[in-house]
Amino acid sequence: MATRLVQIAMNARDDSALGRFWAEVLGWGIDSEEPGVTNLEPVGFRYPDPVAVCVDILRVPEPKTVKNRVHIDLATTSAAHQAELVARLRALGATLADVGQGDVPWTVMADPEGNEFCVLEPRSLYRDTGPMAAVAVDCADPRAMARFWGEAMDWTLHEVTDDHAVLRSAKGVGPYLEFLRTPDAKTVKNRVHLDLRPYAGGDQAAEAARLRALGAVDIDLGQGDVPWTVMADPEGNEFCVLTPH
Repeated sequence: MATRLVQIAMNARDDSALGRFWAEVLGWGIDSEEPGVTNLEPVGFRYPDPVAVCVDILRVPEPKTVKNRVHIDLATTSAAHQAELVARLRALGATLADVGQGDVPWTVMADPEGNEFCVLEPRSLYRDTGPMAAVAVDCADPRAMARFWGEAMDWTLHEVTDDHAVLRSAKGVGPYLEFLRTPDAKTVKNRVHLDLRPYAGGDQAAEAARLRALGAVDIDLGQGDVPWTVMADPEGNEFCVLTPH
């Protein structure tokens, strides 16, 4: 039994506008699943495929109030590419952001709704990820997160230290999932969360039970009667277990 990361879900006051922004950022196609939900995936992509982690943007009434604990890192191929991308993103409505990063080689930015993201300097690790280098998650204990998420999904653990943990699809394609140690405590519902999906022929209820045994808990965010299961990992990060596909 196993699940895999298929998409991230991002809350927004205006899903259509934010969807247009991120479609331009990633060079992806855009679709509307239903009112209030905007889907982004690579053009010609056959969902689900580990070559990409898709983005679902979900309309919510509440505004962003604190720094996100989950963010996107964008890949670049050269210093010139990094500078060009930052300039293009500013023209699209992104702003430079200060989250206390100090003097670092990457550029921290925020999208039009304030969601932080990073434009990374060129790194060989991300040369084949596509535009999204990684999905990064703040945490208190990367080793504990590596244990949970390494068992929760069939992704491969590439590196783990006291400061970070790095996973990637077992097929060796697509973006990385990284857990980064930070001193900040989680205080509100994450505006960006992970969506997991069992493989075709899998059992959603059995996967949810397996995740509970690993340390996940069921949570109620007011979702009502929905076909997915809403859970939180051992550090309280919300995630969803979708139906098999």
